[in-house]
Amino acid sequence: MYRMLIINPGSTSTKIAVYDDLNPVFVETLRHSAEELAPYATIFDQYEFRKNVIIKAVEEKGIDLGTLNAVVGRGGLLKPIEGGTYSVNENMIEDLKIGVQGQHASNLGGVIAFEIAKKYNIPSFIVDPVVVDEMQDVARISGMPEIERKSIFHALNQKAVAKRYAKEKGVKYEDLNLIVAHMGGGISVGAHKKGRVVDVNNALDGEGPFSPERSGGLPVGDLVKMCFSGKYTQDEIKKKITGKGGLVAYLGTNDGREVKKMMEEGNKEAELIYKAMAYQVAKEIGSCAAVLKGEVDAIILTGGLAYGEEYVSWIKERISFIAPVVAYPGEDEMLALAEGGLRVLKGEEAAKEYK
Repeated sequence: MYRMLIINPGSTSTKIAVYDDLNPVFVETLRHSAEELAPYATIFDQYEFRKNVIIKAVEEKGIDLGTLNAVVGRGGLLKPIEGGTYSVNENMIEDLKIGVQGQHASNLGGVIAFEIAKKYNIPSFIVDPVVVDEMQDVARISGMPEIERKSIFHALNQKAVAKRYAKEKGVKYEDLNLIVAHMGGGISVGAHKKGRVVDVNNALDGEGPFSPERSGGLPVGDLVKMCFSGKYTQDEIKKKITGKGGLVAYLGTNDGREVKKMMEEGNKEAELIYKAMAYQVAKEIGSCAAVLKGEVDAIILTGGLAYGEEYVSWIKERISFIAPVVAYPGEDEMLALAEGGLRVLKGEEAAKEYK
């Protein structure tokens, strides 16, 4: 049995867990008030504070940190890397410190994991950060030389459910062609070809289906007119794309349950918008089927929206001709991180080196 500490920092909280293999000993969310975080000018400045809060919380549960076999942190905004579990090394620490692709609380995951693990002479890992990039060259071409398509998606959950599906079927993830649609606050649909995500929409920055909080791809000409209309600042336009787009813009909520309630009360606009979101997801899945030349072993629907049976049925009716459709509702980032660490500890895969 292997015991792991899992660390997943968010902007105002840090999720932690201790797993014995894949059995959670405890899972807890440590909240950080605005007052607690106020003294720290940058995210990295919070490192010592968060590390101490984590250690205290684990010890209060009666768990001896000396019994750990590894510490696994959420991967941050590193340089683009292929998917997998990575050993945390000095190169990674440096890139997380400076925020080589931007500052985000998840950058602290690998750093804190490394420091705790170092004290007990055990390994530290990160697993499938959002910067996982396995796109084939042809998929990077946008149609405008100044703009290259980027791979930014829900790599941790997409890879986790794909590997879970393969394990249940008794085959290797690397032997399958899968399409995975992660449907949460943002929506990403990836074409997984023999263990690599060879094409995926940029779920953060205005590409692919619209989602509860994001606009997805838009008619470019009309967007250009909006940008130069004088009515909006650059920040306001960016907020319309990510944060205040999608369901929020149309219906004033990012909660699928609220939309369902509107529909039950006879709100026809809510029904149309919700169906349109399912329609766009189905269309993106069809696009991925073309990427895989129709050779698709399964389509996996995951994320919070996959709990909605009616919503899932609207997608299924458009895509079930392509391949069998499987739903793994929700996302369990802590379990996904534990799975990634355990695969390495058990020797099922080798930890990769960040360069």
